Amino acid sequence: MSSPTNGVPNIGPSAPRAATAAAPAVAPFSTPALLAAMLKTSPKISDLFFSPGKPPLVEISGKLASAGPARALTSEDTRRIASDLIGNNQHAIDNLKELGSCDVSYSLPGAHRFRVNIFMQRGSCAVVMRVIPGKIPDFDALNLPAELKKIVDLRNGIVLVTGPTGSGKSSTLAAIIDRINKEQSYHVLTIEDPIEFLHPHKNCIVNQRELHSDTPSFALALRGALRQAPKVILVGEMRDKETIEIAMEAAETGHLVLSTLHTIDASKTVERIVGVFPMAEQHTLRNRLAKSFRYIVSQRLVPRKDGAGRMAIIEILKSTLRTREYVEKGESDGKTLLDAMRVGEQEGMQHFDGDIERLIREGILDMDTGLAYATNPGNLQLDMSDLKLEAESDPLLETSAT
Repeated sequence: MSSPTNGVPNIGPSAPRAATAAAPAVAPFSTPALLAAMLKTSPKISDLFFSPGKPPLVEISGKLASAGPARALTSEDTRRIASDLIGNNQHAIDNLKELGSCDVSYSLPGAHRFRVNIFMQRGSCAVVMRVIPGKIPDFDALNLPAELKKIVDLRNGIVLVTGPTGSGKSSTLAAIIDRINKEQSYHVLTIEDPIEFLHPHKNCIVNQRELHSDTPSFALALRGALRQAPKVILVGEMRDKETIEIAMEAAETGHLVLSTLHTIDASKTVERIVGVFPMAEQHTLRNRLAKSFRYIVSQRLVPRKDGAGRMAIIEILKSTLRTREYVEKGESDGKTLLDAMRVGEQEGMQHFDGDIERLIREGILDMDTGLAYATNPGNLQLDMSDLKLEAESDPLLETSAT
């Protein structure tokens, strides 16, 4: 590895001399100007990609499209973009050198903010930038179920929003925090990696701490939060045993704790949390979690039938006598959290396949798309058999169903 330039390592072919010898010099471009130009290609961009050998790309509704300069980027181009994004963030520079990747936040003045991951691949830098909307989304814009508005009135406990990367967890939490900010009069503290949506003070005081620049770890920031008199604490992610323990302690001592996990549904979320702890501690942990959780909300983003982008399908597990028992004692045949959600509609619960079925029947989702994102496609297909029979008997319906 050669000496770093502006904090980002030059490796192999990314060195300026090697690039110049192999190809004619290409006029450099301004990173802020490039980002601004790329963002103008569509209002529905979710991510920006920079990889050597390909031109700059954007993701729109789950698919890649070209944006910005048509020429392929060189290793020197991506190294320079990475350097501009990292700036003087020494922690990020060290992580890129030692671990091969780093996370930073980046802002375009008066425009968008980004959550950035820079990583090494085949000896050169690649960059992926998640676009954070300038405006905090609200419940109506995200089409969130009305049940989630009840979170705003909770006084304590844990609310988890789960799903794969890019499923809209941050947007949902931002909408909840914004509603609390408008309707309550609290001290709200967020601990994020990095800070995404910027919350101005409204009826609440909202203090936002960023990992590495404001605090070295989630666990330390959480311990500090217990002495900072917040009513609501948002933890960017439940990453480890210590963070989970302190979050549970905060929930048990009168705080409302909001956080995320990368799990695919409510049931897997409970098992992930419990599985972090040694076997000897799991029974006690189940008991504590059963008493402290209020909602587990899981999300998946699916393409709309009309081609107008993607929408969230949502699963809601709510704390009730039945669900607390299943969390505490563990699931068994006929006593699963999915069973509880299926019969808990009157209590505000819903499950993925039920939400998918509703959206298909309303003509918002295509049948094949819904089945592709279902938890149990076979069962869903059986539940939708009446619609399929109607489609087979009427060619017009068949066309719309497919």
